Amino acid sequence: MKQMILIFCSFNVMKKQLFYLVIFIILSQNAFAAFNPQAGNPDLIIDGPYIFMVNNELKVKWVHDNNLREKLLTPDNFKKYKKKFRLSFSYDDLKSVYSVKPDYRQSYTMADSIGMLTDIHGEYRSYISSLKAMGIIDSKLNWKFGSGHLVILGDMFDRGDMVTEILWHLFGLEKQAEKAGGKVHILLGNHEFMVLNNDVRYINEKYQNIEKITGTRYGDLYSDSSVLGRWLRSMPVMITVDNILFVHAGISPEMVQRNLTIEQINSKFSENFTAETAGEVKYNEELDFLDSGMGPVWYRGYFSDTTLHENMIDPILDFYGKEHIVVGHTPHDGITLLFHNKILGTDTGMMYHKPEEMLMYVNGSFYKNLSNGTRIKIK
Repeated sequence: MKQMILIFCSFNVMKKQLFYLVIFIILSQNAFAAFNPQAGNPDLIIDGPYIFMVNNELKVKWVHDNNLREKLLTPDNFKKYKKKFRLSFSYDDLKSVYSVKPDYRQSYTMADSIGMLTDIHGEYRSYISSLKAMGIIDSKLNWKFGSGHLVILGDMFDRGDMVTEILWHLFGLEKQAEKAGGKVHILLGNHEFMVLNNDVRYINEKYQNIEKITGTRYGDLYSDSSVLGRWLRSMPVMITVDNILFVHAGISPEMVQRNLTIEQINSKFSENFTAETAGEVKYNEELDFLDSGMGPVWYRGYFSDTTLHENMIDPILDFYGKEHIVVGHTPHDGITLLFHNKILGTDTGMMYHKPEEMLMYVNGSFYKNLSNGTRIKIK
């Protein structure tokens, strides 16, 4: 009799477990569908919004099920589109972009906590999970990092299929951070400069289709008249926070020999490589150098040049008056430390779906932040 009761109880437990498993699968599928509206039918493209200033009015364009939609965006109807596109900022935030001037100097101090991400390349899911793991955003994707700083080291564009979602989330996160006393820093990488200059050889197939549907070159969706295009053009190539220099690819010894300050480098890139007239710029030797493999958005020498030694890194740090250089651009399996932690490589292969380690700086020490939230102090 006891055996029969045990068998009956076990059967009920199995039924409950099977029930919960089915519910979990259904909820997971629904969650993924909500997260990615194209999940049900990959042939139907949903993308946007792209917002432009046209004749002193904001115009919003988006693609829904392969069809282009266009509307005027006003203070009265913005709430509707804010909800539709899950935006986290105000109508005034969109308008204010057109009055922002680039800050070429870009030097910050007194940051007790810094989170760093790089080379997101359209991988929205990995980007979001990384921000959550670092404690920078909450379950509703809002800023929870207080007065901390988040540094994005470039290459948000290309390869992945959720670039638009990443850019708008960062746009809103920047406003939330400022209200909380924190800061979001976005640096430009080589892929930003490529797209802003209509070099779209690495865009995802989805965005190739967006070009056909909208009748617009992909780079022109980020023209100087667009909100995101104008916003990106106000971003720097290099910044410093306390004793750390941040740059997408790196600072080569050859670049320091040119005695270029951070302000000069940021201004030269802004005025020559992202301006609407960039294609008309007559390149000189200095601009050619900055846009070469020895320049700050292309350099890989820290990780590939076997002749590079620590005594060649020290003059770079001395010139800029910093102790560390944090870079992305060159992917590795984890956070890469060189020359007694003077160079820190943060590209851990997000484009390959491997956000296993993120770099954080807390109260004067560097940490490897794992995807489960665990922090390991770097000695």
